Amino acid sequence: MTTIETTDDQAGEASGSPPPAVAAPGALRVAAVAALGAGAIHATAAGAHSEHRGAVIAFATTAALQIGWGALALVRAGRLVGLAGAAVNLGALGGWALAKTTGVGFIDGLDVKESAQFADTLAAGLAAVAVVGALLSLGGRMAWASRPHPALVGVAAVATIALAVPGMVSTGSHTHAGGHGDDEAAGHDHADGGEGHDHADMAAAQPPKPYDATLPVDLGGVPGVSAEEQQEAEDLVTISLEKLPQFADPARAEALGYRSIGDAGTGFEHFMKWDLIEDGRILDPDAPESLVYVIDPATGAKTLGAAMYMANRGDTLDTVPDLGGDLVQWHIHDDLCFAGEAGAWVVADIAPPPEECREGTARLGDPVPMVHVWIIPHRCGPFAALEGIGAGQIAAGEDRLCDHHHGAPA
Repeated sequence: MTTIETTDDQAGEASGSPPPAVAAPGALRVAAVAALGAGAIHATAAGAHSEHRGAVIAFATTAALQIGWGALALVRAGRLVGLAGAAVNLGALGGWALAKTTGVGFIDGLDVKESAQFADTLAAGLAAVAVVGALLSLGGRMAWASRPHPALVGVAAVATIALAVPGMVSTGSHTHAGGHGDDEAAGHDHADGGEGHDHADMAAAQPPKPYDATLPVDLGGVPGVSAEEQQEAEDLVTISLEKLPQFADPARAEALGYRSIGDAGTGFEHFMKWDLIEDGRILDPDAPESLVYVIDPATGAKTLGAAMYMANRGDTLDTVPDLGGDLVQWHIHDDLCFAGEAGAWVVADIAPPPEECREGTARLGDPVPMVHVWIIPHRCGPFAALEGIGAGQIAAGEDRLCDHHHGAPA
């Protein structure tokens, strides 16, 4: 009598039952768990960016793709599933890198570069794990990656939950470099005068914190400053803190075309790039018109302390942007007399109008308004002007700004 051996699949076919299920590779399931965690954080981030429709769509779409793929990969394996997971999570990782280096210019709310923070960095890390796991699952000859590894998957699930939950919570305190829209976008209705909120009172509800030149920036607690004005000021300081350190080395600034105006003897040395006051841009930390270096009296070392952003030729104190309310004050210098070569002018004399500059020196046309933004603590806050002759002249009727609310301790 001949004995016929049958495989499990053949036996299944003979009996009419399906063949035994093959467990998904452990690497793929770890990738799925990581993608689910990253998707959960992105879903929460969509709510945190509710004032920017473009950002909401971007985060919600990313969350849907990551969560959808993660759920699929937990129950189904295959080359197409692995490739799709790698593509989805690699896209999320690339978007994060772009947002942290240059900003995503075509997405409202993500168009300004932001510093890496806990929630977004965690989501990027989980996406990276998902990419690696998805790619490993494609290696059919890698026996280790092809095995189910239930214990490893369980550990990955517990770790992802332990990280994702605080990541989701922290999205609520995420610092945005860009503006936060108008009051209507934030859900505040001012149409009914009896029901509307007084934003100036809201902005001053919390006690002010001294400005310590770190993120996140908090310039609240000033009576008379609305929430919108506070946000404008905070946004300018935030982006300055993030981008101005590229000019920390005076030698690099000189290589980029900045030249000292020769005022190091005051303890603060201004480096100007004169053609930037003709470029049509203002308040751009990638192209500040003037850089302010603090001079160490003992060593002479120069530390970048601030940008002195300048308006353009033809602007006056009456035409500069109304930015930050009582937190920000523009000023001019109409008493400086310059000498030297074009593009490398140095201050050679002081002559308050109507006094004329002495022979060999001259004013350089009508004074251009300017404002400091400090990236180091200052006793008069982040927008403080210098003292003495360095303070310049302010608009008629205004008092000299010294923000004691946010001034650093002396």
